[in-house]
Amino acid sequence: MQPLPGHAQGLFAGRSRHIGGIRRKGALPVSDSNTEATICRKSIVVPVTTEIIKGALRSAQAEMERLLQRTAMSPVIREKQDYFCGLFDRDGRLLIGTKLPILGNILAPVLERFPIADMRDGDVYWYNDPYLSEGGVSHTPDQVFVSPIFVDGALVGFTHSWAHFLDIGGTRSGSTTPDATEIFHEGILVPPVRLYREGVLNEDLFRTFARNSRFPDIVVGDVRAMIASVELGRRRMIEIFSRFGIGPAHLAFDILIDQTRNFARKRMREIFRSGTYKFAELIDTDGHGTGPIAIRMVMTAAQDRLVLDATGTDDQTRGPINFLMHPSAVQMIFGIHMISGHPEFMFNEGLLTLVDEVRLRKGSILQPCFPASLGQRSVTLARVMSACVGLINVAKPERPQASSSAYSANKLRGTWPVTHTPFLKTLAVAAGQGARHDSDGPDAIYFLSQQNYPVEFAEQNYPLIIRCYAINRDSGGPGRWRGGCGVIREFEMRSETASVSLRMSNVEWPAYGVEGGLCGRSGRFTLNPGRPDERILPSLQDGVILRTGDVLRIAMPGGGGVGHPFDREPEQVLRDVTAGFVSMESALEEYGVVIEPETETIDLVATLDHRSVKRWPTKLFHRRHYFDPRSWWDEADAATRNEALPSVT
Repeated sequence: MQPLPGHAQGLFAGRSRHIGGIRRKGALPVSDSNTEATICRKSIVVPVTTEIIKGALRSAQAEMERLLQRTAMSPVIREKQDYFCGLFDRDGRLLIGTKLPILGNILAPVLERFPIADMRDGDVYWYNDPYLSEGGVSHTPDQVFVSPIFVDGALVGFTHSWAHFLDIGGTRSGSTTPDATEIFHEGILVPPVRLYREGVLNEDLFRTFARNSRFPDIVVGDVRAMIASVELGRRRMIEIFSRFGIGPAHLAFDILIDQTRNFARKRMREIFRSGTYKFAELIDTDGHGTGPIAIRMVMTAAQDRLVLDATGTDDQTRGPINFLMHPSAVQMIFGIHMISGHPEFMFNEGLLTLVDEVRLRKGSILQPCFPASLGQRSVTLARVMSACVGLINVAKPERPQASSSAYSANKLRGTWPVTHTPFLKTLAVAAGQGARHDSDGPDAIYFLSQQNYPVEFAEQNYPLIIRCYAINRDSGGPGRWRGGCGVIREFEMRSETASVSLRMSNVEWPAYGVEGGLCGRSGRFTLNPGRPDERILPSLQDGVILRTGDVLRIAMPGGGGVGHPFDREPEQVLRDVTAGFVSMESALEEYGVVIEPETETIDLVATLDHRSVKRWPTKLFHRRHYFDPRSWWDEADAATRNEALPSVT
């Protein structure tokens, strides 16, 4: 194997180039006494066995993900944790997946190109092409590796790893840029290909890929980590089959999938009873002059059948916020809500059939036509999630959940002052999440299980100084249950010059509140705050120049509130004030709580009087104004015609 340019050794220096294979040294044999024929005669799997297999699947996935995180080179995987791993059975059904609703159609792109009959032990398949995978991945930095699992020559399952790569080429470093107007601006496209054949690496294919990255060392290391993760998943699945037998394991898989499906479908039918439910959500801008853009969803429930129609969604945009959405993404969004609070159920195939039909329109922002750019598709994904929650609110308002703000993902590019070598820093900043019917929204959340970068990591590895990292006070929507607050992150540039790409959602259209709760507050980018050259920056733009001493302030939006703010216990409001989540002014004006500033105590009599006089009427939704479901839908139409109501709180 020839080393890559700039490398002393090759991809797998120091270890065998062969992976996979039950014949490999150290593999566990499968007992002949546990043949599938024996199991079929028994046709029984006791509940305790099913639970043990459930635990084994969860343990295998956790091991795969920890291995990937600890051995990857990229901070996007290692620190930000933008990855997931999963396992499938022999029929391609998902056994254990992820809470990320960008799951897509992981296996199908591989199976459509490579027949199962042609697969071999030790094969590894790979792709990142969103269009050829039909949303298996939704933008080019996301790489998928899939490997079949064989026992005694028989296919028994699949294992996969998925991760966001730091850079795979394209117009700008980092591969995703608000400037992009076609997918060719966003890096190299890899169709479903076979990277390994019976454990042997296709070196020419991989060298071509690594050559297209500005950071080939990191790319090589990340692929090594992902292949190791896939191999570990293969081993753990073989151990399950060795211990329990192929037949019992697959019977347990059936049971686990049925458990999840039956519970989740029952909850869906309890929420969406016979009728039609409509909800629309708005995206601020595509960064190229189009906005707002409406996502329109209609759920119809009839005769125990659910149909989600999103064909009324606005057209694809020139800018890169298009989301090539596979129908399974919507299924997983609803599935997450259906089994929330019930850890006994797994994220598996049972969640992918909750809606009987998902209708999408080719040429819309949810089904863009090739070669539309997709790099900033998380902007639209977040609003799809918000729209699905909105449908639940319309159908079952007695258990409301407010909308969440989307995280901000920015990229800082430049050169080191002394060595003049390039650097690329992803600036991921956390937002506030929507309140629930019985709890406040979480504060400072990046995206589900992902994380932002610690201050120490940022300052040690990049030429910048973090000047402020704090809660963005008053950003959470007021309510009986307060929306989560976003954060403020402010840094000073120490390199001679750099440029930054900016992305922030919920600026023009903040996260909505529900059942009397107010919407979250908007965020903004500010260059050199408090200085004569202070400037408010656009929410979606690239190429903003930062010079030595320039300061960028990122103030993140918050989640919506639930319930009338005057129903929040005064003691909770006081705690929020003293902890820095709510200001004294907001406590009075929006929560109706009178606090003595010198003693930081509540004047209960004045509070009750103020609330009785100032209490206002409400409707189901709030975004600067209150709306019932019908007027909310109409407001989205008016907004896209630039006829929306003026911005007042």
